[in-house]
Formats: sequence, structure tokens, C-alpha cells
Amino acid sequence: MNACIRGVVITMTAISTAVALAACGQDAGNDSHGGNTLTIGLLLPDITTTRWETQDEPLLEKKITELCHNCKLEHVNAKGDVATQREQMDSMITRGVDAILLVAVDSRALGAAVKKAHAAGIPVIAYDRLAEGPISGYVSFDGEEVGRLQGRALLKAMGTKARTGEIVMMNGDPSDPNAVSFKKGALSVLEGRVKIGKAYDILQWRPETANLDMSGAISALGVAHIQGVYAANDGLASGTISALKANKVAPLPPVTGQDAELAALRRMVGGDQYMTVYKPFGPEASTGAAMAVAAVRHESLDRVTTGKVRARGGKTVPAALLTPVSVTVDNIKNTLVKDGVYTVQQICTPRLRAACGKAGLT
Repeated sequence: MNACIRGVVITMTAISTAVALAACGQDAGNDSHGGNTLTIGLLLPDITTTRWETQDEPLLEKKITELCHNCKLEHVNAKGDVATQREQMDSMITRGVDAILLVAVDSRALGAAVKKAHAAGIPVIAYDRLAEGPISGYVSFDGEEVGRLQGRALLKAMGTKARTGEIVMMNGDPSDPNAVSFKKGALSVLEGRVKIGKAYDILQWRPETANLDMSGAISALGVAHIQGVYAANDGLASGTISALKANKVAPLPPVTGQDAELAALRRMVGGDQYMTVYKPFGPEASTGAAMAVAAVRHESLDRVTTGKVRARGGKTVPAALLTPVSVTVDNIKNTLVKDGVYTVQQICTPRLRAACGKAGLT
């Protein structure tokens, strides 16, 4: 991994308790600022991963408003461009926002901007991706466990075919520390248990690149040899599955994913994608919001976190790593539907009605 994670043991109960504690005394915190508006900037990395705009942003805004009545969230999206995100960061520093929640397009490339924010007295919370530079805190999920969940699910789906077949690995962007962790976790499960025929690192997590690479893998390995695909997230799974279908691969081999996107759940119900990893957005956003509010109030982030992360620069910062959940068609109802992320009606389009009935999504 690009950062050494030490001693972080998180449960959903602990996170909920910590966030609740952060809410205690919020009136006193607000009164101390005399009604002046405090601005928290949120920098999102792209629009190819739908969770950023559809889940994280609204959840963060809601929680920040609950915890701090005189706080407001301003968000921008870099649309996958490092230069754009640097400009967005510079703009927020120049305008003097009170704290920044950063999901870095490229963690290393944003290091200088994080240093600039720190020099200006603006705390930066690394959200979901561990950024370089003097960050004040970090909230995410256990990335290696995400990869392990994906690897275990793929081997289970392949069954005896894992002994003789090959898999293709569609890894995420190597500039994203999370992608490095996902890959490490997956390889810890897959290596020695199945032959990896081809492996690709997909820059900027682009589904269209995964599509092209999958077509290349099919040409190189042959359809008969590809018995499974490790796709690091649902976007890469989408591009991969499109390439498999375009090359007349039938039946489709099991394909993994991550982020529990609505389109991925529909693919799972329809039999095109085998699994995804659900990273409960609510607890992550609640913790990120509580950390940002504590930061703008100049309070210790230790009260809303239960662990530490040692970043590349060597500094140890407060951190929260949450637990991811493996989802197949069999437990969609007891995870994502139960948690209120999606309704059965959203997942079950008319085309999928029969398949939803078979899956118990009624």
C-alpha cells in the first residue's frame, strides 16, 4: 500500500457513537461563532463513478447541516482532470473556506495543493482516498478487505473452473491509493489459486478503457480460457461486460464490481454481473461530516475517529476505516434495500420483473 495503516479497528456501532458525540454540544459550538457562516469545500474527483454525486454529496450536505446550523457545503467536481482539481483547490484556498473534504483525482499530484491549504490554515480531510501532504484526518473503508471480498466471491463463482481456467484483472487507477489496496487484497486471495491470464491498470477508472482492454484480452487468451473477471469497481465491470457481449461471449463469466451502483444491481439481477461491494455511504458521510465540522470549530478530530493512519509524509492523523460488505443477487434485499439506498422499484425495471421475482425482490 502507499500508506501504512496502523491499528484501525472500526465497527458501525463505534462510528455511530462517535458521530452522535460530535452532535452533542453543537448548539454551543454554533453560538461560539456568532452566526457567521462557515464554509466546507468538497472536491469530488469524477462523474464516471456515480456514487460521488448521487450518494456522498447529498449525504454529506445533510449531515453537515444537522451538526452545524451555520455551516454550508460547497462542492465541485473535477471530472477526472488533475489540473481542474488543482484549480478548484486553489480557488477554495483563495476564497478562504474553513475546511476541505478532498477526494483526490490523483493523490500524489494534489500533495502540493494540500500543503498550500495547510499553510493557509485550512484543514484538509481526505475522504475515501488517502491524499498526500499534511492532511488533518482520513475517512474511508478497508481497501484491502474490499479486494479480498472481491477475490473470494470470484473464486466461489468460478468453482472448479478456477483450477483450469484463467481470469482477467481490471484494476483501478494506480495513482489512486485505494486502487492499490484493492489490488493487493484481491491478489492475496487469487494468487496461487487461479491463473491470471491478463491484468490491466485502468487510468482514471474509465469504463471505455476497460472495454478496449477486455477486447484485447479476449483476442489474446481466447474466449474458452476466460473463466472469470476481476473488475475493481462497477464502472470497470460495465465496460468489461459490454466487451464480452460484443465479442459474443456466452454464457458470461462471473464479473466482480464495487460501489453498489444502481446499474450494477440491475446487471446482477439480470445475470450479467456476479457481485459488487457495498460500502455503506451513510456511515462514511456521517463520519466525514463530523470530522469537517470538528475541524472548522478547531476541535480535536480524535473524538469522531477511533484510529490512526500514517500518511506518506510520516505524520500520524486521526482516521476511520469502515467495513465493506459483499453483495450478490441473493442479499441485495437484506443490504441495500434494507438500508434504504435503493427501493425494489428502482432496481426492478419492467424488463427485470421476472428475474426480480426469482431473486425475492418483490
